[in-house]
Amino acid sequence: MADAPLQGKLIEFKGASLAVMTAHVRDTEAVRLADALHMMLGGMPDFFAGEPTVLDFAQLANIPERVDWTAILSLLRRYQVQPIGVRNLPETLHDGARRAGLALLGAEGLSAEQRVIAPPPAPAPVVETPPAAAPAPASSEAVNIVAPTLIVDRPLRSGQQVYAKGGDLVLLAGMSPGSEVIADGSIHCYGHLRGRALAGARGDTSARIFSTNFGPELVSIAGVYRTFERGIPQAVDGRGAQVKLTGSDNLHTLEITPLQND
Repeated sequence: MADAPLQGKLIEFKGASLAVMTAHVRDTEAVRLADALHMMLGGMPDFFAGEPTVLDFAQLANIPERVDWTAILSLLRRYQVQPIGVRNLPETLHDGARRAGLALLGAEGLSAEQRVIAPPPAPAPVVETPPAAAPAPASSEAVNIVAPTLIVDRPLRSGQQVYAKGGDLVLLAGMSPGSEVIADGSIHCYGHLRGRALAGARGDTSARIFSTNFGPELVSIAGVYRTFERGIPQAVDGRGAQVKLTGSDNLHTLEITPLQND
């Protein structure tokens, strides 16, 4: 007896928006990258929880003859980073990237700045600020539309993530260990700050992180990270604190100081 014909399409392709992280890679030597990641993340395995990532080589200091893609991809996956493509890679290295299974993306390809699609309200692992919509101005003068501040009035549980796209983030009920908040602007936490807080996600070096009860696993501003596997500084542990960048150009460092409430 002949098999019954299969009903429906076995495969379909549809357009979709994909939120990805961008890793700016300035060196292709796996050993040096391993040291840098260990210092940045404190050797915490599974830190990034499987986020798809584009490797951007626009700031590559020296162009090597070849890249050990196997070693680099293995290193990144150790921290649960999932590289899906490369951008701004020198042409001489394209063949190796292709053989490693990485897509070659143009400057306008996938990026962390693409729209993030918010899932249903409960549970909500990702929340984003709604895109601003306004009619074109009648005059030719440029008008800057500022994204509204995203306010979250519920506590964030472990595993949840909130992203304030294009603006600041305000947490009214704090966050638990294992949760993550990301903002293109500043982060204000009126409660326990216990997870990972990343402000200035698009490179805004003027962004800051404020908390009335400081105790995070990691803080970051414009890509400059600090972890606390050795403990929170006593002056700010469980107290009001702010995090900001000091220095300039490539010499930025994170400064954590107590909040002055007087």
